[in-house]
Amino acid sequence: MNDLMSFLPFLAIFAVFYLFMIRPQMKRQKQEKSFASELKKGDKVVTKSGMHGKIIDFSEKLNAVILETGAGKITFDKSSISMELSKNVNEPKKDDKK
Repeated sequence: MNDLMSFLPFLAIFAVFYLFMIRPQMKRQKQEKSFASELKKGDKVVTKSGMHGKIIDFSEKLNAVILETGAGKITFDKSSISMELSKNVNEPKKDDKK
């Protein structure tokens, strides 16, 4: 019984790590994966590096998207599309001066 009590703090630390670090990260990865799979032609997106563009085509062979930007057509990996920044671009703007 004494041996079990000595492992109790380690189990508590693992539980805290799981609840506050591992579980939220897994949830976020699941959301990003579903966001990437739901992309369609015509969506306005922002890459993680800050490039704004509109999706014009997909390359399933490369797992990439082709964006139309001010500079022309550029191919990016689907994983480089930022979920948070893209949602901010697509949501309606709010006026704070009302």
